[in-house]
Amino acid sequence: MEILGIDIGGTGIKAGIVQTSSGELLGERIRVPTPQPATPDAIGNAVEALIAQHQWHGLVGIGFPAALQGGIARTAKNIDRAFLGVPVADFLSHRAGRRVHVVNDTDAAGIAEMRFGAGKDHAGVVLIITIGTGIGTALFTEGHLLPNTELGHIYLENGVESEKYASQAVRTEKKLTWKEWGGRFNLYLTTMEHHFWPDLIILGGGASKKLHKFESAINTQAPFVAATFLNQAGIVGAALFAEDEEKRRG
Repeated sequence: MEILGIDIGGTGIKAGIVQTSSGELLGERIRVPTPQPATPDAIGNAVEALIAQHQWHGLVGIGFPAALQGGIARTAKNIDRAFLGVPVADFLSHRAGRRVHVVNDTDAAGIAEMRFGAGKDHAGVVLIITIGTGIGTALFTEGHLLPNTELGHIYLENGVESEKYASQAVRTEKKLTWKEWGGRFNLYLTTMEHHFWPDLIILGGGASKKLHKFESAINTQAPFVAATFLNQAGIVGAALFAEDEEKRRG
């Protein structure tokens, strides 16, 4: 099945057509800046434009940067607070004029990695972390997802919220070297490890392409690897989620 996957991030929105039987992107991936402020209307306009650019008339899956409970946005850290309480899939389906399935953005990335990527066939506990404007997490045990973990917002032992201390945005803002930032990120990883004891840690998002520059600063007990899909995982996983939802609904 071919499905348009859209990944909405804090700074960029990416879209591409996914072949769900293999996880491959078909054709060109398109990226546009996330509108600021990222209000429902502004995001709706961006989604409409991306669908039009792909000349797409089929099913759409969207990775969305919020905890979603029954399809309703319960958090709004990297989008406008006007999204709080909005039934996101219904809203975007109305704007797009077609059925849209919406999943937490990092959960989408995790679905892609577990289906076709670095977590494929991996038993035990797998923690997937996306490093970008914020820090996103997806947690799987025996291949099953615990949705909406949002562990990038926990507080570290130094009293600072994780993504305000160790995100890619912080590295850029403070002009940290990769090794300096790696020490910060290691504190976050070891904190996660002491809470969840993962058997494997998969690092995705934009910073995962530079893993070789900071891996020496990481000393987790669990092995860690770069995500197979890097920063395309959200697109692929959103499409896979949409397919799964269609099958579930019959």
